[in-house]
Amino acid sequence: MAGRRSGQAPKAVVFGYGEIGTIGLRCLMEAGYGIPLFVTHEDAPGETIWWRSPAVWASERGVPVVTPDVVNTPNEVARIRALAPDFLFSFYYRAMMGAELLAVPRRGALNLHGSLLPRYRGRAPINWVLVNGETETGVTLHYMDEKPDHGDVVLQRTIPIAFTDTAETLFRRVAAETRLLLHEALPLLAKGKARRVPQDHRQASYFGRRGPEDGRIDWCWPALRVYNLVRAVTRPYPGAFTAIDGRRLLVWWGLPAARRPGDGNTTPGTVLGARQGGVAVAAGEGAFVVIEAQTEGRTPVSGAKALAALLPAGQRLPS
Repeated sequence: MAGRRSGQAPKAVVFGYGEIGTIGLRCLMEAGYGIPLFVTHEDAPGETIWWRSPAVWASERGVPVVTPDVVNTPNEVARIRALAPDFLFSFYYRAMMGAELLAVPRRGALNLHGSLLPRYRGRAPINWVLVNGETETGVTLHYMDEKPDHGDVVLQRTIPIAFTDTAETLFRRVAAETRLLLHEALPLLAKGKARRVPQDHRQASYFGRRGPEDGRIDWCWPALRVYNLVRAVTRPYPGAFTAIDGRRLLVWWGLPAARRPGDGNTTPGTVLGARQGGVAVAAGEGAFVVIEAQTEGRTPVSGAKALAALLPAGQRLPS
């Protein structure tokens, strides 16, 4: 589609939230885009805010900020249509946009998604790739349609996942790759030279929203699966958890390990005793060494001696 007159900056209405929202705004400004409006969310009560506020970042630079409860209402669509944007961009905005809103920009609506589409469409892709033990992920800029994470791809970057990655460390690398991707893609979009590659929908996978209850540990799982859950939801997320003496026990960190000959044929969830700087718990396959844990409402505990007092050998944790 034809762009604006030669030399005239493209205009983009931006939807976003969290650190990726701030990165998207900054990259657009650095690429010379005009931003007449930033649409974002109010912070959710009780949510751990560990990112720079894109609303504050935008306001400090003179960009008007709105936080509508529902973005697809006739009034909101009319507000955005009146700005005559060339593009809409969504940078981790948490609501789906309807067909009427997606049709507003002259040159397309694009979304930044934290996976290698078409794999891991949907919510919380960074957490899900760790839960599932993946060894690589990525970031994708794609055109939006009415189906989630479904439209043509403009650009992707691949990111290896280290065995020691948590959701936070992986997110930091996704954020860094997002900057590189946008610095490459935004000038191409402005010049009308960006590619559009249809996704292979036969390869698609979809994962839904995660909540705190999804952090429950089943000790019948192999120790590696327990580890993948722990690292996927450790701080700043709500944490993986089990229970001891009727109280919730948050497991902030640990590592998988092999069973020792003296462990015997113990039931999964049985506390085996101190080892490797923590306390080992029998899993369905191998053992998981708890290195940092916290009884809900109390101070986190680490170190073999302190953890052994919290998790005495022979104690049975529920599966």
